[in-house]
Amino acid sequence: MGGGRGRRAWLALAALLAPALAWAGPPYTTDDPEPVELHHWEVYLATVDQWSREAGWSGTAPHLEVNYGALPDVQLHAIAPLAWAHAPGGGTSLGYGDTELGAKVRFVHEGERVPQIGVFPLLELPTGDASRGLGAGQTQLFLPLWLQKSFGPWTSYGGGGYWINPGPGNRNWWYFGWQAQRRLGEGVALGAELFHGTARQDGGSGETRFNVGVVLDFGELHHVLVSAGRALDKQAAQAYLAYQLTFGPGGEAPAPEDGHEGH
Repeated sequence: MGGGRGRRAWLALAALLAPALAWAGPPYTTDDPEPVELHHWEVYLATVDQWSREAGWSGTAPHLEVNYGALPDVQLHAIAPLAWAHAPGGGTSLGYGDTELGAKVRFVHEGERVPQIGVFPLLELPTGDASRGLGAGQTQLFLPLWLQKSFGPWTSYGGGGYWINPGPGNRNWWYFGWQAQRRLGEGVALGAELFHGTARQDGGSGETRFNVGVVLDFGELHHVLVSAGRALDKQAAQAYLAYQLTFGPGGEAPAPEDGHEGH
């Protein structure tokens, strides 16, 4: 692979990798407005991996995600990733990736007819080496609005937001997604999502993807989350796998709210 083409492949991987870390509502990319319960914690040890024919492989191996209920209806959020990237015909890079920080704020609680509504701004800090495909090389900001409604064993949430994506050749872009899941029994929830992102680079195009996923609850503290899917309009795919620990003051488990546990 020529130097210029190889460089473009690495930059493409870097541009794709940082937003992929915002796997907002594990195991889905679409998020919900429900914050972690006050003074409780969610801790994830996870890997998210994606492939496209043009850019090759990239992901985390693993990343640590921590969510904390700092105030009523306010959740603080951080992701610290060990990132990796493999460009077509090139070598593999491994190192610390871009750090993600955020705060989820719910301002409308769910009622009989009214959905929960909240915001969850995310800041992507360029702590990864973009020249090696391990980060975006620029600070990015995501400004979304999320809604959620539950109906018996069903929970559905979604919305969208605007990515501020500076840098040479980059474009600000929109994300829209919606998810639905059904609790099948004690400790099992099956779901699916459809999401779309507009073009994030000059000369690029938008893409639409889907995921199917499952959340397995092994008691109140321990959970396993899995999802996988692909793009509908290009050769690309993605997958997510995580172990989640949920606990509160003194180590007790949080009480589920409206049949949803903040996944």
